[in-house]
Amino acid sequence: MAPSDPTNDRAPRGISLCPTAFFAQPSGTFLPSLSPPTTSPASIQSPAPAKPLSLGVIFLTLYIDLIGFSIIFPLGPDLIAHYLNTDGQSGVLGSLLAQSNSLAHFFGRDNAFAAVLFGGVLSSFFSILQFIFAPFWGAISDKRGRRGVLLLTVAGTALGYLVWVLSGSFWLFLLSRIVTGAFSGNLSVATAAVADVTTRAERSKAMGIVGAAFGLGLVTGPTLGAFTAHLNLVASHPSLARFGFNPFSVPALIAFGLCLVNLVWIYLRFSECLSPAARAEAREPRIRNPLSAIFGLSNVAVRRANLVAFVYSMAFVAMETSLTFLAAERFSYTARQNGYLLGFLGLCSIITQGYIVRKLLARVDEVRVLNAGLVFSAVGLVIIAFAAQPWMLYVGLACLATGSGLVNPATTGLISLYSGAQEQGRVLGIFRSLGSLSRAITPLLAGVTFFIFGSPTVFIAGALLATGAFSLSTTLPKPQK
Repeated sequence: MAPSDPTNDRAPRGISLCPTAFFAQPSGTFLPSLSPPTTSPASIQSPAPAKPLSLGVIFLTLYIDLIGFSIIFPLGPDLIAHYLNTDGQSGVLGSLLAQSNSLAHFFGRDNAFAAVLFGGVLSSFFSILQFIFAPFWGAISDKRGRRGVLLLTVAGTALGYLVWVLSGSFWLFLLSRIVTGAFSGNLSVATAAVADVTTRAERSKAMGIVGAAFGLGLVTGPTLGAFTAHLNLVASHPSLARFGFNPFSVPALIAFGLCLVNLVWIYLRFSECLSPAARAEAREPRIRNPLSAIFGLSNVAVRRANLVAFVYSMAFVAMETSLTFLAAERFSYTARQNGYLLGFLGLCSIITQGYIVRKLLARVDEVRVLNAGLVFSAVGLVIIAFAAQPWMLYVGLACLATGSGLVNPATTGLISLYSGAQEQGRVLGIFRSLGSLSRAITPLLAGVTFFIFGSPTVFIAGALLATGAFSLSTTLPKPQK
């Protein structure tokens, strides 16, 4: 089925995706060009936005946001241990832990497995909130504009981090995750802004820049978290405990400070990029069942591309959840060695999304790039499943990171190209929402599979999922540019 009838735009005078141009204002006006396959690219034009917005501004917005978002990643086990020590077995924490223990005993496992399940539950809770709210914020940005929604969601995220700074009890920490999860629409809104400022021909290559910002942020954030985890303000200033300061207030303060920096950056440099005409055509936003929003998409190509992305995301998240456990079990890796492993994965992903994918998309279409990425990912997951030496693990990760670096910008670009100018925020919000859904359900499934059936089963299952996504992707239509 052809995409819904979107508006088309004038070509810019020039577009630069090279790193030296990231933080300069563009030489021309970047406008979305979103014709369906049945429409001539020059047939319809939409008005230009009032001010130009560069990809560099969007890149830095995403990068700062993702550092704060991921700074908590290496702190999970210590956070759980801390609140178990302070809150004991009572209240919300005691109830959640009791449920985890019951599930662990059902599977015939010990309390160590219960702690893993408990961590998975916390992660899933945050992802479920993202799943619910990402399409909502994306739809609001279609109707009200990108800049104002970004300011609102980043401010809400900052509030969540401030609550974390003062989370002297578990229920306050849980409240901070609720607030940050509910306001986590900035990623989909910033991604939609990329569609606003690029032509159809440049769209997917620009999404590679978004992927590079994701990869760089997800490397920087956990590194900052790991290096600041031992800085305990309460130990050096015990009086701060009465205000709710805790052993993890320093990483929380860094995340809060980064949000404030991002607010100032967006206020000063992020000009509105969505044309009034596109805003006038957008649907009225409302919170609704995300699954209804997904299945309610009338565009078959968008639905199918989202399904490919969702199936692949389950494979990748299963790997993320299990990789460090596999390395520790099979090669006795320490936390530092696992850090190197994850850093290598992130570096490969940055190189692929920031450079390789742009070169490929200049020669071949997005569907072929997507298919190649899915094949690389399946091969990488099989290699990891049967890696007998550490070097084999790194080879498998290199294949997987290369595949992921091709899949992510290709799927984002396809979904954007299949959609109209007036629905970029909503459709890309649904895309991000599905990614959050995979992060909500996959960690628990992967953890149970890992501890009951063994590490190879998780990665073989991931390879099968990637293969299934490949089978679906072969039916996607080539986008019109």
